[in-house]
Amino acid sequence: MEVLSGRGLDTAALPTAVTVERPRNPDHGDYATNLALQIGKKIGVPPRDLAGWLADALTGTDAIASVDVAGPGFLNLRLAADAQGAILREVLAAGDAYGTGEELAGRRINLEFVSANPTGPIHLGGARWAAVGDALGRVLTARGGDVTREYYFNDAGAQIDRFVASLIAAAKGEGAPEDGYAGAYITDIAAEVIKQEPSALSAEDSAEVFRRIGVNLMFEEIKQALHDFGTDFDVFFHEDSLHRSGAVEKAVEALKKSGALYFENGAWWLRSSEFGDDKDRVVIKSDGDPAYIAGDIAYLQDKRSRGFDLCIYMLGADHHGYIGRLKAAAAALGDDPAVVEVLIGQMVNLVSEGKPVRMSKRAGTVITMEDLVEAVGVDAARYAMVRSSVDSVLDIDLDLLRKNSNDNPVHYVRYAYARIASVRRNAADLGLEPDDRFELLVHDREGDLIRTLGEFPRVVAAAAELREPHRVARYLEELAGVTHRFYDTSELRVLPRGDEETTPVHRARLQLVLAARQVFTNGLGLLGVTALERM
Repeated sequence: MEVLSGRGLDTAALPTAVTVERPRNPDHGDYATNLALQIGKKIGVPPRDLAGWLADALTGTDAIASVDVAGPGFLNLRLAADAQGAILREVLAAGDAYGTGEELAGRRINLEFVSANPTGPIHLGGARWAAVGDALGRVLTARGGDVTREYYFNDAGAQIDRFVASLIAAAKGEGAPEDGYAGAYITDIAAEVIKQEPSALSAEDSAEVFRRIGVNLMFEEIKQALHDFGTDFDVFFHEDSLHRSGAVEKAVEALKKSGALYFENGAWWLRSSEFGDDKDRVVIKSDGDPAYIAGDIAYLQDKRSRGFDLCIYMLGADHHGYIGRLKAAAAALGDDPAVVEVLIGQMVNLVSEGKPVRMSKRAGTVITMEDLVEAVGVDAARYAMVRSSVDSVLDIDLDLLRKNSNDNPVHYVRYAYARIASVRRNAADLGLEPDDRFELLVHDREGDLIRTLGEFPRVVAAAAELREPHRVARYLEELAGVTHRFYDTSELRVLPRGDEETTPVHRARLQLVLAARQVFTNGLGLLGVTALERM
């Protein structure tokens, strides 16, 4: 700002945040910015001239060792040793809080994810949401959000009727009915219903008995499987409660009075196209029964009544239409559509020995979360699910995840942590204490590691803002690469060798790797993945 104002130029052209990135080629400096290119034309100054003025202003400041102008107006910056030391001091002082922030402070966020129908085990799509949703909740919390993890328990509707009919058929020793559910889990649950209620088949309200016991058994299995996967919820909201409490009817009547609904062809329609949806939606069908969106409207109203100012829905690939309809529902209720965010996740495929894996041991049809965990373990499964953007179809190579090699991303990251843990133990055995004389860390590999550690808060902030926890995983893989290269540089010994005298450089490097250990711990914690002390 001083550079512009001192020359009588318009400071309003400055962006609210200046983008500073680490260049791919370290020869170009520690950091780079295109600010001069971004605003030069707006203020009527050639970008390279502006870059030169900025370089002159930055050169000689305490944190900057040198600034170069490159190309049409890029600025390449190198940090002073004191600035790099400040990064390490910040990491070590913050400890477990390093990477946290307050930009979401005061925001009450309802994060609804998984919400699989209680008609069978969690499939791979649900497992992806279990891992990503839990990680997103951790990231939003880290940046100050007050997050409630919620599971919408779909215990009303035709799918439950088909599930109950399938249980009754299995209890009778019959095959699954048309459009019903099959698999060993159906037989197991049917047998447990009979065990708890021996007269279930002969009871006058047989279907109700199987519904009451069977749905509860299935849902308890789902909750236990999610807990074993490291994913727990604060609220399990029952869809049926919206109908039993009259919430759906009240919401519909309110929309009728406000004019948001209109009557046509015997049905009540939401004017959702007026609120950005691609078409109007039937809310009350011609037979008088509520359509599914009626429950969605009442559910959103309930969330808002509980004080949530942001409602995030994490839905499967077949739910694209829900983006428009849920925002339209918010607008129809007189709300800001921005209180609703819908994240759509793509499908997950398993591959083993180069071929798709399609059969489940228990479900009989689709691969389940438990199948994946049995094959590779919880940590590898969670990491594999989180490390890619949910916008893309995810192919998981089971053979790769079983390998203890650097080709396996979760092994690559955890091995970097384990190497640090080993150094820490050996340093303790030697009585070597860390020292913060960071001005002694002048090697390029040391600088790379320090600057990478400094990127962590920015990565977590971006992951929260963009709802993309995979950014944390990809950052950890970058940090692991920098850490491995640091260790593999022969002249950068952290511990003295043999009778070698312990020097202040050894102590400073020990403090550096302890800072890296802290960032690995924090990052893996955000993903819900265990950091291993030994591998």
